[in-house]
Amino acid sequence: MAKRDYYEILGVEKNASPEEIKKAYRKVAIKYHPDKNPDDPEAEDKFKEAAEAYEVLRDQDKRQRYDRFGHAGMNGGGFGGGQSMNMEDIFSQFGDIFGGHSPFDSFFGGGGGRRRARRGSNLRIKLKLNLEEIAHGAEKKIKVNRMVQADGVTFKTCTTCQGTGQVRKAVNTMLGQMVSTSTCPTCNGSGKLIENRPPGVDSSGLVPKEEVISIKIPAGVADGMQLSMSGKGNEAPGGGPAGDLLILVEEKEHETLKREGNNVVYDLYISFVDAALGTSIEVPTIDGKVRIKIDPGTQSGKILRLRGKGITELNGYGSGDQLIHVNVWTPKKLSAEEKNALETLRNSENFQPKPGRNEKGFFEKMREFF
Repeated sequence: MAKRDYYEILGVEKNASPEEIKKAYRKVAIKYHPDKNPDDPEAEDKFKEAAEAYEVLRDQDKRQRYDRFGHAGMNGGGFGGGQSMNMEDIFSQFGDIFGGHSPFDSFFGGGGGRRRARRGSNLRIKLKLNLEEIAHGAEKKIKVNRMVQADGVTFKTCTTCQGTGQVRKAVNTMLGQMVSTSTCPTCNGSGKLIENRPPGVDSSGLVPKEEVISIKIPAGVADGMQLSMSGKGNEAPGGGPAGDLLILVEEKEHETLKREGNNVVYDLYISFVDAALGTSIEVPTIDGKVRIKIDPGTQSGKILRLRGKGITELNGYGSGDQLIHVNVWTPKKLSAEEKNALETLRNSENFQPKPGRNEKGFFEKMREFF
């Protein structure tokens, strides 16, 4: 089933400010929170849907990418911020939305003791791609230094929070007892403390490790686009979910071709003799050289189009074209014989810049000069 528009999910306009987006998400999250709608799968789906929308729209880079490419820019080829989120990811947002705890901790008794597992940090890398790789997609193998759980490390349950990752505080008020929760200061929300730490292991039980990761790049990515591989970032202390690997795409400059959106542009230079008489010539494309026909009387500035020879659309539907800009080249230096040949045509009616019949025989003789 097609995904709904993220702005529509939160009920905001596309020019909504970050504060308006945050306020809208708070409203939807409260409405469809699982503690408020127990055993209601539809409410839980809407709760997750709103969290996914907020995860994208609150991030400036992800939001710009979504505005430009839609859902295809978020999850093309298995990448992006639009993948389905689990409940632990969603509840980890509440520190931003509700000031460190969920409002349902007070209203519904702490949400059944739900622990927000500590998540590993993200890793960021830059990946340079040439035009051919961008046009057709590619699979790249790269070396990444990740923090992973060390062998021999053991953990014990945090005695401060009893493994829940949260501490509860009860306050008596005139309206009755109010209970609030916050992240455990002893274990930082993981619910575990390191018990045995071998030499060379940091205080979180992690060690650096170089890994080779295979990355599938979808066709049609653009310079500056950020892709994401879920769970390929640093691992979390105590066995929490790993962070993500964020991949920033950098487009290498091509020697002869230039990208404009999904089209590819090539500047072709021909002599005015070939422009007048017509010819065939090889031109480079993303898929190799092809031979094209130059019609007699072709004017400088004409654009020829090779359909489907451009960049594949990011969502996989169709491709751009290759545009060939024809430029008639004028030699800067001429021999005496060449000058004399041109002087004979200076006053020729067909040599003037207006529609007319070319002196074909003369141009055929001049090919040897140019």
